[in-house]
Amino acid sequence: MRLSSMADYAVVTMRAAAQHCGGSRTSATQLAEETGIPLPTTQKLISLLSRGGLLKSMRGAGGGIQLARPAAAISLADIIETVEGPIAMTACVEQGRHDCALEPSCQVKPHWGVVNDAIRGALDNVSLASLSDTAPVRLTESAHA
Repeated sequence: MRLSSMADYAVVTMRAAAQHCGGSRTSATQLAEETGIPLPTTQKLISLLSRGGLLKSMRGAGGGIQLARPAAAISLADIIETVEGPIAMTACVEQGRHDCALEPSCQVKPHWGVVNDAIRGALDNVSLASLSDTAPVRLTESAHA
């Protein structure tokens, strides 16, 4: 399993935006320079993340970009789902999807929901604030259970 480049860049962009949390607003240009992500991609991400309610973007004098809520209240799952849609390990855990030829006889399908919930839960337990720390993120025991 691998995140798309856009989801990866969204996490990097949000971490950079979080570094400005509590300070002045930042700009797309500044975030692009800080992250090394090309400006057009940064602008697209800011648009997606703003529509998803994770960033606030204001135009005009005194405008700029800032987090829509505290970094501690934004999870890695929030960021990924804003860019990629709901986290679903397989098509059969997506609501309303019934396009798998094996579905009628699949013995694993009843278990995919548990696996999907565990992965989403682990991503939900990593806050943007923890990604903004200099020390690597450590999962709690409850995230491993």
